Amino acid sequence: MTPLSPAEWEIIGLSLRVTVVAIALTLPVAYCTAWLLARGRFPGRFLLDAVVHLPLVLPPVVTGYVLLLLFGRNGPIGGLLDQLFGVSLTFSWTGAALAAAIMALPLMVRAMRLSIEAVDRRLIGAARSLGARPWRAFVTITLPLSLPGILAGAVLGFARSIGEFGATVTFVANIPGETRTLPLAIYNALQIPGTDIQIARLAVISVLLSLGALLLSEWLVRRSAGENAHVV
Repeated sequence: MTPLSPAEWEIIGLSLRVTVVAIALTLPVAYCTAWLLARGRFPGRFLLDAVVHLPLVLPPVVTGYVLLLLFGRNGPIGGLLDQLFGVSLTFSWTGAALAAAIMALPLMVRAMRLSIEAVDRRLIGAARSLGARPWRAFVTITLPLSLPGILAGAVLGFARSIGEFGATVTFVANIPGETRTLPLAIYNALQIPGTDIQIARLAVISVLLSLGALLLSEWLVRRSAGENAHVV
């Protein structure tokens, strides 16, 4: 197999940049949402759970269309961002990161929620009885014990983001050097005769990145289960 071309390296670099930014921005939102779903008792909790997991069951194209309506130049959020900050998410790699983040959010929340729910409430109660404030009990008990779940969620989100196609192409199109990530590049190459080798290279890279992320996630989940068992 011939070495990767500069254009292919650009595609890989753009995919990694989009994915890393998406996960970094989604982590705090995913963890706060997971904590609310795991520990919170408030009206609308089941509705929040349904909305968070909606991208898992909706066609990705529908999710991309909703993003276009909300964050496009004429959308309520996109128009405001454009007027106040001169920021446009459509047809840009930042928009691709947003699409990847939305599609990865349900998987991240699920992994983190399971990890938070596995933290023994008796440990938190013991800390509170010894005079620890709620924030201190959270920082010293809940957060460290749920850290493997956070890492597992981040890795699952990475695997989902690196393979995101439908929402991305609907929201930000397929622009070389700007929004053409690995899945979009593979789709584009499929439309051109004589690109079998390029398709195979990009497909292998996608499989290796996703497989590596899934294996790492499984290892983190098993480690989390083992550590929680020792604590209990």
